[in-house]
Amino acid sequence: MKIDVIGDVHGCIEELHNLFDKLGYKQIHQSYIHPDGRIPIFVGDITDRGPGSLSVIKIVYEMVVIHKKAKYVPGNHCNKLYRFFLGNNVILRYGLETTVAEYESLSKKEQKEIKDMFMTLYEQAPLYLQIPELNAIIAHAGIREDLIGRTDKKVQTFVLYGDISGQFDANGKPIRRDWAKHYHGNQWIIYGHTPVKEPRMVNKTMNIDTGCVFGNALTAFRLPEETIVSVPSKQPLIEEKFSYFN
Repeated sequence: MKIDVIGDVHGCIEELHNLFDKLGYKQIHQSYIHPDGRIPIFVGDITDRGPGSLSVIKIVYEMVVIHKKAKYVPGNHCNKLYRFFLGNNVILRYGLETTVAEYESLSKKEQKEIKDMFMTLYEQAPLYLQIPELNAIIAHAGIREDLIGRTDKKVQTFVLYGDISGQFDANGKPIRRDWAKHYHGNQWIIYGHTPVKEPRMVNKTMNIDTGCVFGNALTAFRLPEETIVSVPSKQPLIEEKFSYFN
């Protein structure tokens, strides 16, 4: 089994096409297939902030649900969009407003199609993926070793939001504990959620959210090769969105 774990796309549809090309995939209609049978895995946050969230939904739905040639785990932005589609009173900020604006520009028929696609994709997705053949776990914001195997509320919060402290910095960003520094398991934990300028490998964890929507790059991590493939972003660089660790 060979996989390509793709970092947070956030509606950057052009960069996603470019990454698939660079990874050697062939486009067939609305889908991508690798001649060697590689499986792409989306690490969540496929929508919001970027220019083509609905196009990304269509591709991911086609690959994951229709053709079953890819896998997907949800991120916190996916969770928020799902709650919006449920009719919950969700505040339209932090990028959700861009996806909703795209959605509301569609006809009622097209809206129903997109809503059904995304809700099906989300409802069929595991909270996180365990891949024993490659000794790997894919979770949007990562997962602590003691939480592996669980799916309770505490685990849901962790894999969607990271190891949050409940505190905020001067800019209003949530302060997250650096759980990766304390991970000493022998399984790969591949995640995104926290934008970093370069893929961050700590112990056996790999953060591949290289902030495409903030102007840096879209990144994939390949297993079993343990190699990184990135394409440059076409979005403007917003330096303050990136996290730096000691």
